[in-house]
Amino acid sequence: MNLFDDDDFMSSSPKESYFSIARTANQNIVEMELEKMLRRLAVAEKMLEEKGLEEEYEANIKGWVIDKDVDARVDSLFIELMGSIVTQCE
Repeated sequence: MNLFDDDDFMSSSPKESYFSIARTANQNIVEMELEKMLRRLAVAEKMLEEKGLEEEYEANIKGWVIDKDVDARVDSLFIELMGSIVTQCE
């Protein structure tokens, strides 16, 4: 199953590619993978709260709205999600 055109994939951002794949892939797999990613976020937030770092975390989020390293990490997460979805749909 080819979920995307190779030319479109190469010319679009990881975010655009993810949403393109997410629209055409098996929705049960898309939902399951998104839930896994949100669970990871919830665990990370809980760990920060347990260490008393939630206020620092929130301040950093606001301060890193425009940050190349954070943007690269977000792209990596989109790529990770795409990989998980595509491999399960093949």
